[in-house]
Amino acid sequence: MRNVSSMIRRIKLLSSLFEEIQEAETPLPPSSTLCFTELLSVITRGKVLIQEIKDASTLWGLIQLEFISNQFYVLVKEMGRALDILPLRLLNITADIREQVDLLHKQAKRAELTIDPRELQRREMLLEVMANNMMQNKKNKGYMDFGKMEELLSSIGLRTISDYDIEISKLEIEAQNQAGTGGLVVVSNINNLISLVSYSKSMIFRDGENEESKKESCSYLYNKVNDSSSSSQSMSIPDEFRCPISLDLMRDPVIVSSGHTYDRNSIAQWINSGHHTCPKSGQRLIHTALIPNYALKSLVQQWCYDNNVPLNEPNSSVSEEKSNKKNSNDAGADAVKMTAEFLVGKLATGSADTQRQAAYELRLLAKTGMDNRRIIAEVGAIPFLVTLLGSHDPRIQEHAVTAMFNLSIYDNNKVLLMSAGAVDKIVQVLEQGRTMEARENAAATIFSLSMLDDCKVQIGARPRAVPALVLLLKEGTPIGKRDAATALFNLAVYNPNKSIIVSSGAVDVLIELLMDDKASITDDALSVLALLLGCSQGLKEIRNSRELVPLLIDLLRFGSVKGKENSITLLLGLCKEETEVVARRLLANPRSVPSLQSLAAHGSLRARRKADALLRLLNRCCSQPHHSL
Repeated sequence: MRNVSSMIRRIKLLSSLFEEIQEAETPLPPSSTLCFTELLSVITRGKVLIQEIKDASTLWGLIQLEFISNQFYVLVKEMGRALDILPLRLLNITADIREQVDLLHKQAKRAELTIDPRELQRREMLLEVMANNMMQNKKNKGYMDFGKMEELLSSIGLRTISDYDIEISKLEIEAQNQAGTGGLVVVSNINNLISLVSYSKSMIFRDGENEESKKESCSYLYNKVNDSSSSSQSMSIPDEFRCPISLDLMRDPVIVSSGHTYDRNSIAQWINSGHHTCPKSGQRLIHTALIPNYALKSLVQQWCYDNNVPLNEPNSSVSEEKSNKKNSNDAGADAVKMTAEFLVGKLATGSADTQRQAAYELRLLAKTGMDNRRIIAEVGAIPFLVTLLGSHDPRIQEHAVTAMFNLSIYDNNKVLLMSAGAVDKIVQVLEQGRTMEARENAAATIFSLSMLDDCKVQIGARPRAVPALVLLLKEGTPIGKRDAATALFNLAVYNPNKSIIVSSGAVDVLIELLMDDKASITDDALSVLALLLGCSQGLKEIRNSRELVPLLIDLLRFGSVKGKENSITLLLGLCKEETEVVARRLLANPRSVPSLQSLAAHGSLRARRKADALLRLLNRCCSQPHHSL
């Protein structure tokens, strides 16, 4: 909560600056536009993060304390870097606002990771209770101190039966969300929490609701009566109809590749600003197609009709905007070109400090829209950025490789980057980058380049490229591991690359990641393993793993839809080579057949088909008398 309050305070300080600039109505220097574009990204992500914390399970947030605090820390540091390029002296603002923004800038630069000691203490208490609960479940030992548990849950806002029910619902949703990323350990921990809260609820409230709960029920009924009389004056939009970005009614809901739904205008602005991740989950978008969510749109339309809410927002200035759009676009393109030429000149002739600043500004400029990426490449930035990849300055290298990643999102630039000899330099950064962020963005660049078939061939032919990706799988942060896994997946689509990936030790690392609750790439790891099954070396390595089959059986129960499909693919592929050996290991596990039967009945079409095939295969093995099974 301290991080949330601090972020809100910083944004309020910035809004004072924005209001003054709006009132001044004077032209802005180009570097301030870059700064405000980056601040827009930071504030949007901060808004999404705060909303996620509000909507998510409080107990799971306590478990994820360091991870959530670090997300705020990263946003504050990015805010500080954006303010580095804000020319305060050139802005028409009062001295008071200038001093406030300058102070905010200094504080952001000095900011450190903040974790509230009281929250740490609550988390330690929760972990202790969870450990006792697990011991009690496994060995019928241990004692749960309900007084301590009630005190803990009350301290985080769970005081009534309704609070407990809402928390259990949020934990169940979190278990579903984590099925494809967090792995079995995370899902197991969440299930432990659900068990703990449910048990505590039954014990704490076994004598009936306490007075506070009764008061809440009475208050709820009273409010319902009042709401029915004043609904025409104040309309509350259901949460499921609100866009996660704007928090307004989704009049045109669309689904992105991560599976989340947003209002078309909000997500289109997010993508056109150069972002390549889902705002809600942080997952990289494998494509930017916006698929209409007709089912939700129908529900929204019905709700609007029932509540007399206009479906289309009135916009009196549409025709005027259309008439001015072409002139505005032309002027914007000219401004971008002038800025890009100026920055490329700094890259070519400037000092190290000048190059660092110019590389950062190009990185931001390339982040915001396809036209910007095209123009930056046209003015000749790519060769200079390739040269800067070998810089001894960690920040110059990081900004250069990130700028190249942003440029590579535009397909024509992929060809230009390959022609400029960027791959060898990018692989060098991936292998020996001076910061982890530089290495991870190098992996993301390889992922982006490998979208083209020719690039898959050329990158796979580099002897150090695949081993460097596998190394990042071991050493990277969760984001870096995901970038490396998705890059390996793209490369493995080209069959000759599969044996290279296997010989680089990827199989063992990927199987270890399935057991790593902090890696958060379960689905990505399974996807790569399923592809590697298609080559003889990959099949041999996967078959030699003793841990994989039990993991896959558990993933059939707890995995995401995609995870279940890939798990059944791997099991079926293993059975085709060594049917009796794998069948024995499957039948020895009492959870395998029920999991397969459940999947055959309720899974996706692909999963049902493969589960049926595997069940038939196991049935044949059992029915043949000469088999030891």
